[in-house]
Amino acid sequence: MLSAREVAEVEAAVRRVAAEQILPRFGRLAAADIAYKSSETDLVTVADRAAEEELARHLTALVPGSVMVGEEGVAADPGLLAAIDGDAPAWIVDPIDGTHNFVSGSPRFTTLVALAHRGRLLASWTFAPVMDLMAVAVAGGGAYVDGERVRVRPVPPSLRHLDVSVSPPIWWRPAERDGFHRLGRHGVALSFFDTSGLEYIQLASGRRTAMVITWELPWDHAAGLLLHAEAGGVAMTADGGEVRIGGGNRLPFLVAPDAETARLVLSAIEG
Repeated sequence: MLSAREVAEVEAAVRRVAAEQILPRFGRLAAADIAYKSSETDLVTVADRAAEEELARHLTALVPGSVMVGEEGVAADPGLLAAIDGDAPAWIVDPIDGTHNFVSGSPRFTTLVALAHRGRLLASWTFAPVMDLMAVAVAGGGAYVDGERVRVRPVPPSLRHLDVSVSPPIWWRPAERDGFHRLGRHGVALSFFDTSGLEYIQLASGRRTAMVITWELPWDHAAGLLLHAEAGGVAMTADGGEVRIGGGNRLPFLVAPDAETARLVLSAIEG
């Protein structure tokens, strides 16, 4: 477990890397600064790579013996994912969550950092550099956004008019599309999120109620899942189990204020 001083040191490192490697490039990228990874929808920029390298240097120095599991590092070496469930503390990092937004000049992107050990989340930091918005959570210590403790929003056990956020329809596979349409028939109000980091902050702060997740890349979810859990929420896989950060979950998984709401939404999706 990290001390309060160490938690603050990680926050300072995240802010420093954003100030030095991300913000100076925001709105100033040239075509040569942007590349595609696995597909034309999977972007990476010089800012992603530089920020991840700097975060790796700072974070592994703060916790001796720790290892880095970053989005860009795993793209080059998928075997790094196994470290999440390994014996060494693992930093799970997305240097820029919402790269499309970053490239287009939208301030809606975040830097996501979480520390895990043997698959268990210990602490997390979610930082939106342009907004200067910082969310921090420590296992057993609560969830905080800009220093203020936050809690999820309780809801009545009903789907009618429940607000649920999902990925934009352009990303839906056929089976997911059918499930979301079934959910809509119950009168659920669907909204579409553009970056998971900011959406987890909304959920943990009680401004949103539930979110359906159809992919399990750990750097997209580790920080937010701990933040949401420490705000009193739950995450549940499609078979009713706990979400495993290292993967192998039955999808979709549901992030909600309580288990009953999660089960209601999952049941509606599966029909």
